[in-house]
Amino acid sequence: MKYLSTRGADQLLSFEEAVLAGLAPDGGLYIPEHIPQLPADWQTAWKDHSFVDLSVEVLSLYVDEDEIPRPELRALVEKSYSTFRHPDITPLKKLTDSTYVLELFHGPTFAFKDVALQLLGNLFEFFLKRRNQRKGPTEKPEKLTVVGATSGDTGSAAIYGLRNKANISIFILHPKGRVSPIQEAQMTTVTDPNVHNLAVQGTFDDCQARFDIVKALFGDREFNATHRLGAVNSINWARILAQTVYYFLSYFHLRRQLPDPNADVEIQYVVPTGNFGDILAGYYAKRMGLPMGRLGVATNANDILARFWRSGAYEKVDSSSPAGQSEPAAGASDGKQGADASGVKETLSPAMDILVSSNFERLLWYLAFETAEGADLAERQRKAGATIADWMGKVKSDGRVQVPVAVLELARRDFFAERVSDAQTLETIKYYFESEHYIADPHTAVGLCAARTVASQNPPNVRQIVLSTAHPAKFSEAVTRALQGSPSFDFERDVLPAEFKGLLERERRVIDVEAPDVELVKRVIEKYVVPAVGQVGASV
Repeated sequence: MKYLSTRGADQLLSFEEAVLAGLAPDGGLYIPEHIPQLPADWQTAWKDHSFVDLSVEVLSLYVDEDEIPRPELRALVEKSYSTFRHPDITPLKKLTDSTYVLELFHGPTFAFKDVALQLLGNLFEFFLKRRNQRKGPTEKPEKLTVVGATSGDTGSAAIYGLRNKANISIFILHPKGRVSPIQEAQMTTVTDPNVHNLAVQGTFDDCQARFDIVKALFGDREFNATHRLGAVNSINWARILAQTVYYFLSYFHLRRQLPDPNADVEIQYVVPTGNFGDILAGYYAKRMGLPMGRLGVATNANDILARFWRSGAYEKVDSSSPAGQSEPAAGASDGKQGADASGVKETLSPAMDILVSSNFERLLWYLAFETAEGADLAERQRKAGATIADWMGKVKSDGRVQVPVAVLELARRDFFAERVSDAQTLETIKYYFESEHYIADPHTAVGLCAARTVASQNPPNVRQIVLSTAHPAKFSEAVTRALQGSPSFDFERDVLPAEFKGLLERERRVIDVEAPDVELVKRVIEKYVVPAVGQVGASV
């Protein structure tokens, strides 16, 4: 299996090269040259598999055995998920006869991103060790400088996946004072010498700038070559691949929970969506052959994706609104700003407060490819790459692109989208606590609300699986606000994990960056990057 850029670069990369590179030189994202199909007997052969077993099977379809031999792949997977608190890794919990939640927050940082970033960290380490083992005694060891931006969960998950790994330095940018206290503590209390937290000062208007800084660093070829940058944000293909696994696990687990495992049931996944990586993993699972209905895109007030499915316009600011924005976020009266100058709105589900969904480019490539004319596969791939380069160029220069009707119709074939307000998010947290005694974080609540919105339109045989992306304790303000009138609710008893107690009082290490400026970030990286040392074996 080789990997190509969504923007048409001729170079094809191996899995190892694509993972270590992260972002393509032309600014595109790496995708597999084809989507493999499931083996004919997968439903019987895999039905009793554990999460680890399924990971090995799914990853093996995308990673050639001469790149990572199967025994070593299994060892990598076992190591990656040994830190999870639940034996199923991503357990499926039934709420009602038609609604389930797929809990993805049982990893070390209590967020879904642990599933991918524990594996990605071990892949980085594995590839570097193997490369350095092959070097001669006088050759300089290779190193990797991982750079990422976070609104909270990506940073801590990446840090826990890469802490104390040889020849890897990690720099995570977060907006100073704009992440939850628990999220900030999870990042800044990790004091391993290769971990560097950058608190970028500025206003809410500058939040998107953190992601732009990371893209600019990767686009600086000289800086990138000097420091060998690696990506942990969801632009990295390995993150998408790792996340496809829990769609398969949930499929089998739902079947087991049915009174009749062979019943004619359609699964509808609904996913809280910001950067489009989590739901894109479901799209790959569907294209591989996993039976499911349309995937539900659940957005908050930052509804660029919901607007796309409504009109086919992929635009940073809602051109249909006279003010260029929707209603202010709930809590604006408490000092929150609502929308910034670029159109990003501050909400109760901050991990979804994203102006442009980076991974959406990958889906657009497939839509462009399916509608491209050409005599052969290579020609259609080239045309799709050229189309994406044009569309993304328009988004960058004009802030919007309107796709053809045929492309929008294809998108609607596999997806639907719903927008959820902050008020609805709070109402949903309260509803599921009072009706099912289930406490959802605000991101999960966005998904649950979107699922309830469309449930009345579903045939009786549809079962909804909502992806639960974070533990509610990470967003104590929103959860407490939603449930403060419920006499049976006690945050410390019902929500707070033992691992979070005392976290806010621990020693911290953080580097303040006075403005969201790429040159300032470069100086920090050059000052703190850990030099490459020694040679180590390639064992996992």
